[in-house]
Amino acid sequence: MAKTTLVLGAGIVGVSVAVHLQRRGRDVVLVDRRGAGEETSFGNAGLIQREGVVPYGFPREIGLLIRYMLNNRIDAHYHATALPAAAPFLLRYWWNSAPERHKAIARAYAPLIENSISEHDDLIRASGAGHLIGKRGWQKAFRTEKARDLEYALAEGWKRDFGVAYEALDATALSRAEPHLKPAFVGALRWLEPWTVLSPHALTQAYLAYFQSLGGRFVRGDAMTLKRPASGKGWQVLTSEGTVAAEEVVLALGPWADRLAETLGYRLPLGIKRGYHMHYAPSGNAVLNDWTMDAERGYFLAPMSQGIRLTTGAEFADRDAPKSPVQLDRAEKVARQIFPLGDRLDPEPWMGARPCTPDMMPVIGKAPRHDDVWFSFGHAHHGLTLGPVTGRLLAEMMTGEKPFLDASAFRAERFRP
Repeated sequence: MAKTTLVLGAGIVGVSVAVHLQRRGRDVVLVDRRGAGEETSFGNAGLIQREGVVPYGFPREIGLLIRYMLNNRIDAHYHATALPAAAPFLLRYWWNSAPERHKAIARAYAPLIENSISEHDDLIRASGAGHLIGKRGWQKAFRTEKARDLEYALAEGWKRDFGVAYEALDATALSRAEPHLKPAFVGALRWLEPWTVLSPHALTQAYLAYFQSLGGRFVRGDAMTLKRPASGKGWQVLTSEGTVAAEEVVLALGPWADRLAETLGYRLPLGIKRGYHMHYAPSGNAVLNDWTMDAERGYFLAPMSQGIRLTTGAEFADRDAPKSPVQLDRAEKVARQIFPLGDRLDPEPWMGARPCTPDMMPVIGKAPRHDDVWFSFGHAHHGLTLGPVTGRLLAEMMTGEKPFLDASAFRAERFRP
């Protein structure tokens, strides 16, 4: 009889874990309080970031930190009331972002990113989701030569160290590629290998349908009801279909994972970066051909199936605090100066929360004090990118296969006091 598994959380990471376990003969029930891909996985820039080998570090330049303290930027915003609780996380994040530590983290992190395209390709083919995917890369546009040249130097280093490919575009080449962008930029850096996703929600739904075609079940339920049954063996959770029991459980709850982990005796330093997006119609006959970041302002324009998606940077706030989309309003004002955006298409701004660890790497592997609990969360800005590679890696660990990557850097034990 197949071993039974509960996967709690149906974002792109949880769905990918469920697919890979079901493929390997597990009897998997995927549980979420909402539909698949309707939380953090719904709102992102829609990139499978093969170039993202170096995770986003905490700024360490004094001048830039002072500018962030003014709290008037697009790429970062904070709630002052949230800072005392967030301070321990932010301090560890800052410490890990020191150059040598950050380099070591990138070396451990890079193998996940390096396999992101191939592992997505596997599930895209299996789920018939190829119509959602673009393979033209994406571009960062620069307003100043200083910022452009600094990014070119970083890109050359990443090319040397990690094999990522890029192309330098001057202002004329960028204008040819994006004729409806205003001439505000001196050039761009185009990452050649990443894939783009027309709808991250639709992609997650496609992977879910594939999981169900393999015999997996998806049910609505409350992960926080997880407990041991009276027998003391396995786990059970309350769902819309009643109590569902299984022999083992995977916590893939994104920004809520630490809450459930704490009930099991684990205190994991999960921080939250909230983000916003809005969709717009183009004005007149304007066309945005490719995913474009206004690098020095810190927002993204992405031509998605729902319209042109404008995304913001990070907001440091309590996870469940009301929306405060001031970054979106700031970004919209700037974006309208460089591209003819039309009307807003969404009734209100979307907001989501990215689950972040202070060393910028996800938590993947067995819970230290349980043989039947597994962790899969903390992917920060790269949840969409790393869903399938995480799913395969964790499924191999759980089923006794030799993992195709060294997962030692992602163990929860690294956060023990």
